[in-house]
Amino acid sequence: MKIWQKNIDVDSFVESFTVGNDRVMDLQLAAADVLGSLAHTRMLNSINLMTDEDLTLVQKELKNIYKEILAGDFRIEDSVEDVHSQVEMLLTQRIGEAGKKIHSGRSRNDQVLVDLKLYFRSEIQHIIQNTEALFNELIQLSERYKHILIPGYTHLQIAMPSSFGLWFGAYAESLVDDLEMMRAAWKVCNKNPLGSAAGYGSSFPLNRTMTTQLLGFEDLNYNVVYAQMGRGKTERILAQGMSSIAATLAKFAMDVCLYINQNFGFISFPAHLTTGSSIMPHKKNPDVFELIRSRCNKIQALPNEIALMTTNLPSGYHRDLQLLKENLFPAFKSLNECLEIATFMLENITVKENILDDPKYDYLFSVEVVNNEVLKGVPFREAYRTIGIDIDEGRFKPSKEVNHTHEGSIGNLCNDQIQRMFGEVKATFGFEKVESALDELLK
Repeated sequence: MKIWQKNIDVDSFVESFTVGNDRVMDLQLAAADVLGSLAHTRMLNSINLMTDEDLTLVQKELKNIYKEILAGDFRIEDSVEDVHSQVEMLLTQRIGEAGKKIHSGRSRNDQVLVDLKLYFRSEIQHIIQNTEALFNELIQLSERYKHILIPGYTHLQIAMPSSFGLWFGAYAESLVDDLEMMRAAWKVCNKNPLGSAAGYGSSFPLNRTMTTQLLGFEDLNYNVVYAQMGRGKTERILAQGMSSIAATLAKFAMDVCLYINQNFGFISFPAHLTTGSSIMPHKKNPDVFELIRSRCNKIQALPNEIALMTTNLPSGYHRDLQLLKENLFPAFKSLNECLEIATFMLENITVKENILDDPKYDYLFSVEVVNNEVLKGVPFREAYRTIGIDIDEGRFKPSKEVNHTHEGSIGNLCNDQIQRMFGEVKATFGFEKVESALDELLK
């Protein structure tokens, strides 16, 4: 029997189609489902919808199920529709009638909503941890190699002198802004929808503020209709945050694929971290970064996929929303793997020195020469024209000294300020508050 079923058996073909991959997806929500029920049943007890005796039984067994989930011993049986049904069934089997009382005052609609919010919070924290590891590695490399110059490009043409310090540091600062996007997603995910029931509230005197505090949420989704409307919107905003990190990774991966190419030759990796060719014995292919690029481009498509799946849906719950899990859940694993492998690869990178000694990079210094003339009192447009003519007529002689001192330039990377910004944004998430609340709930 399904938790919504009465006396009519559902056609097996219809049941198989409607359940789809939900059992597989729901396994990832199992821990969150138990946490939501721990908070909900404590609230039911506080408003006299569950006795002290029943609460003791329910809480103890829910915590046992939680331990089974963490140990990998939890399964959703083929005869059971979803994780909510499985948890309720296990409770009823193990403790009897008390297990049947946990659904009072809620619907599967708000149950899955709170499960998703709790799960998303956990996944965001994991992503931020891996982003921080990559950020720290980029900052370290920026400092270590800040004096080694490389070509800078515009239109993929040789433009002006850059440095490994600027290159690594640029991607570190990019992650700061990506963190801002993830913070927006965190704030949306950190509002409690529990108690909205099927989207129209309950006649029970639920204490939604209590469950908000027990689960460590920052605030409520107050309007019960909007709480349901948040399904799909929450996923899209989270996907946009993830796509921002993915865009940084994809661009960096493209740079790496260029810079490792023999025509550039700026960087290299140990042979055991690259792949070869089946017929060309000289090949050292950057397959890791090619896959990072493609995986992250897939993640950048995710907000549009979610938007198209939810476009023109009216208010209220619709089964379409079930399929969002199939798009979003695998993306968590993929993005975390990309962050982890990028950090690992950078720990083994080798950079080439004296790159700009090659004569083909002489024109990189044309702006430096123009600026030096300006410092001598020559008007900029006159200096620009004179140096341009010298280049065209083959008389240009570069001065390969770079004296950039302003904030964020080659000689003043401001990595300490970039680290400050990252730390300030990360501190606003408030992971500690959430961890403390959930630890208390599980005692």
